[in-house]
Parts: sequence; C-alpha cells; structure tokens
Amino acid sequence: MTAVLQADRLDFIRVDITEPELFRQAVPRALVHRAAISEVLLTGIRRCGEDAFRVGAQWSRGHSYYGAVAGRWHDPMLFAESIRQVGLLLAHEALGIPLGFSFLTKTMSFDVNEEEVRLGRGPAHVVLEVTLHDVVRRRNVVSAYAYDVVGYRDGRRIGWGSVTANCVSASIYHRLRGDRAGATAPRDLPSGISPELVGRTCEFDVVLSADFDNGTRELRADADHPVLFDHPLDHIPGMVLMEAARQAGLAALGLPDALLVGCGAEFHRYVEFDPPCHVSVVSADVDEADRRKMLRVEFEQAGSLAAACEVALYQSSSA
Repeated sequence: MTAVLQADRLDFIRVDITEPELFRQAVPRALVHRAAISEVLLTGIRRCGEDAFRVGAQWSRGHSYYGAVAGRWHDPMLFAESIRQVGLLLAHEALGIPLGFSFLTKTMSFDVNEEEVRLGRGPAHVVLEVTLHDVVRRRNVVSAYAYDVVGYRDGRRIGWGSVTANCVSASIYHRLRGDRAGATAPRDLPSGISPELVGRTCEFDVVLSADFDNGTRELRADADHPVLFDHPLDHIPGMVLMEAARQAGLAALGLPDALLVGCGAEFHRYVEFDPPCHVSVVSADVDEADRRKMLRVEFEQAGSLAAACEVALYQSSSA
C-alpha cells in the first residue's frame, strides 16, 4: 500500500518513500478541501524532519481555469493553489486538525521565476519543500499556524510562498459567522468586464464588473463556477480575491497577456456575497524599463478595507 492510500492514518507521512512516489496519484480530496478530483494538485508527501516536509504537485498544461498564459507559461496561480492545498494537507495529517474544522487564511504570498514556469511537453512535476512554524495550540488543539514553501521543478527553484492561518471548530465557526453562516451568493451578477481585457475568453471566468465607479469595479462571484467555487461556501474565498486582484491589474495596465509572477495578500475579514465589494487599483509602479509591474489592489466592503493584494505582473519583451 502506498503512502497516499494510507492517508486515513495520521502517521502515513512518516513512511520512507522514494522521490517518484511523490507523483504516483492524487492525495485524497477531502484532505485539501476539494470536491472534484480534477482540482486536486497534490500527489504525495513525506516527512523530512520534525517540521519539514516534501510534497509533490502536478500542474496540467490545460487546466480548465488556470490554463496556459499567453501560450507559453503555466499559470502561477497553480503555484498559489498548490501552496493553499499544502497547508490543509499538513493541517490534517501533521498537526492533527480534524476534517470538520474551518480555516481562516490571514496572509498568503508567493513569487515565481517566470523562466521556470514555462510550458514543457508534459505536465509540470513540482516538488514543494515545506516548513511549518509558529504553531499555536489551545487545550492541545491547534488554533493557528504558519508555513513556508519553496518550489522546485527539475531541480531548479521556481518560486517561494508563505501562509499564516487560523483554524476553528465547526461550532466556533458558526458562532463567528452568526447569521452569515450558510449564506448563498446572489443569482444576479453585474455584467463582467470584457474577457479579452483580463486574459480570459468568456464572461463566466471574469470576476470583475464592467462599469467603473470612481476608479473602482465591483467584485462578481459566480457560485456556480466549478473551479472558483469547487464546493459551497458562505463567503468569497481568498483565491477568488487573488484572481480579482490579477484581473484588476491586467485591466489597469492594459496588458491582458501579462504573467502574474507575485502576489502578497492580506485578508482582514471575510468578504461577503453582499453588500457589493469594490475593487480598486490604488497604486502602481509601472516603470517601462522594468518588465515587472507592481500594483496594490484593495477590496472595500461596507465602508472598510476587507483585503488587499500587492500584485507583480511580468510582460515579456516578445509578447
């Protein structure tokens, strides 16, 4: 029996496995909070030290949402999603957090080397070196933790990432959410920005409204989207906010084929389905001599800052 198939055992990650074992099959979807098997990116894990782990991830060249960028790069949001899934996998399998708990991401950052995320002739097999730290326990149950990730492809470093998160039991989550627990998204969405302005081909994949209002757009979240809402949620998830930050940056710069090479997100509170959440590019460093364009995107809801992302976009000279 492989380590992956022993995922119901908390000690399965201590099994001594060889590197190819990291890529044999997807980890159980429940451990990374995915409903669809097709959305599971992680393929294996082994312990390398007390708080150090090595995790395999596979990136398809033709993901249904995070597909190839400009026909030449893997979408670095696959790296972000791999980082997100790593934290959940280790939470359950290394920290012993029960499956019924909810996770509240506080900060999430990543950065990639654009040369190392170029498409190859097959899927990318990525090794993630992960270090857990700042683990907080209350009554022997983990309530907060952080982790750092360094990604490698074919032995070359492709990027890094880091996350800080809290976790709570189902009962505490429902108490925190109050009457927002179980909220559902509205069926009527504002018209989306033209897909070609944000590197998309159809409005279904657009997460920003078409109309400006004092330099802002409205966040639009279609809960029927099979990737952005893989399973029912009562709020807008952080990955949707990061995607919205990317689309806001692409539109602001007029560079729909630019590559998102970095994002530093701070989530101050839940972003609700209503009232409207306003998305603004509040600052930008667009030095034409630098291929990396830096922008700050803010999310305001009910008169206060709910989240913010520092976004880095790369434009190839040949694009």
